[in-house]
Amino acid sequence: MITLSLAEIAEIVGGQSHDIPDPAVTVTGPVVIDSREVAPGSLFAAFAGERVDGHDYARRAVEAGAAAVLAARPVGVPAIVVDDVVGALGALARAAVERLGTTVVALTGSAGKTSTKDLIAQLLQRKGPTVWTPGSLNNEIGLPLTALTASPETEHLVLEMGARGIGHIRYLTELTPPRIGLVLNVGSAHLGEFGSREAIAQAKGEMVEGLPEDGCAVLNADDPLVRAMASRTKARVLLFGEAPEADVRGEKVRMTPDGRPVFELHTPTGCSDVTMRLYGEHHVSNALAAAAVAHELGMSVTEIAEALSEAGTLSRWRMEVTERPDGVTVVNDAYNANPESMRAALRALAAMGQARGADGGRTWAVLGQMAELGDASLAEHDAVGRLAVRLNVSKLVAVGGREASWLQLGAYNEGSWGEESVHVSDAQAAVDLLRSELRPGDVVLVKASRSVGLEKVAQALLENSTEGEVTGR
Repeated sequence: MITLSLAEIAEIVGGQSHDIPDPAVTVTGPVVIDSREVAPGSLFAAFAGERVDGHDYARRAVEAGAAAVLAARPVGVPAIVVDDVVGALGALARAAVERLGTTVVALTGSAGKTSTKDLIAQLLQRKGPTVWTPGSLNNEIGLPLTALTASPETEHLVLEMGARGIGHIRYLTELTPPRIGLVLNVGSAHLGEFGSREAIAQAKGEMVEGLPEDGCAVLNADDPLVRAMASRTKARVLLFGEAPEADVRGEKVRMTPDGRPVFELHTPTGCSDVTMRLYGEHHVSNALAAAAVAHELGMSVTEIAEALSEAGTLSRWRMEVTERPDGVTVVNDAYNANPESMRAALRALAAMGQARGADGGRTWAVLGQMAELGDASLAEHDAVGRLAVRLNVSKLVAVGGREASWLQLGAYNEGSWGEESVHVSDAQAAVDLLRSELRPGDVVLVKASRSVGLEKVAQALLENSTEGEVTGR
């Protein structure tokens, strides 16, 4: 982060200094919330969580080299005490970004945020030093922590923004005001919290409302709810998608035999071919969104196409494809799931199976609950189970409780029977089943909402298989 004295930080966050012998001491290290990550010159932000209170680790953080603690109460070591640590962290991030003057790119959407953020980061790195959200740290704590890692050398700050309700994205954009605001899509994720796709659109559209007149709103031309957000911004609008009127457009979209997207990328400056390393047709929309941002920031179509063709994943457990030495391929997409991403992953699995031909192995879909779907949960799980059958997935393993039973029931009602779909109680039962039945050439997709923890299945299948080649990364 930029160098600030403890006195400056106290003024920015409106805090009171406690046990600070020299207010001129500067914070030169990262701002952290885990005392184990403290480096010399760090600022340790203490949060009181449900299980752990960071204030209890304040002394440990200072002994490890932290310059001070940002806390809600005195802790017996150098500290800046505030009423609200979350709000103070946000205020500090806002001040830091204002002083840096870096170009802020912010994005949101119901699906594909992290994959698209990773693509944008890889494109913009070619232009200059770029900082981006690690993983999915896209809330009121994770976003300031990311922004505070930027330095005076940072040219681009790429920030993923999530929302659990109306006003959340507006708050995040006020912390780190973007010049470029990207909305990917409006889907079913968090439908249980918002109540309707229209409410989700209202929340996601907050991304473009605060953009400056010389800013740019990058909107999905293929999603009517996103496209309608053009009326909610005073910034210039840049459309991406496969629609003919999209400014940054994908044409002649097709898939390689093993399920990787190929398309022609068209921008206002020309066209070029893209063959992606990532798996799944859903990455076409993600790539076009990233291309639109890169075009806005001055990259040529040739540079963009080359970067997209070389890009991999920067975040774990998102279509992470590993081939074991025995020929079994494990696709770990277990970080999260919603109906849209589940359908995309199943289509990618089917394409990978088809690429192996009649002599290839079987396709396995190991699926669990999609959380936060509210009243639509039964219908959405049923639909995913049916889709697995329609795509000729060889084996469906539904893992977990009620929602998993709905997955299995959907497959059964679509025309599956006991040997093609099975319901197991937990991850260990799934691992036991797979270890006993997998054969060389089989492809296994593992996917569920993060709370289910199905990445344990993928990790167990890869144990003692460290010689396998990781692809699509």
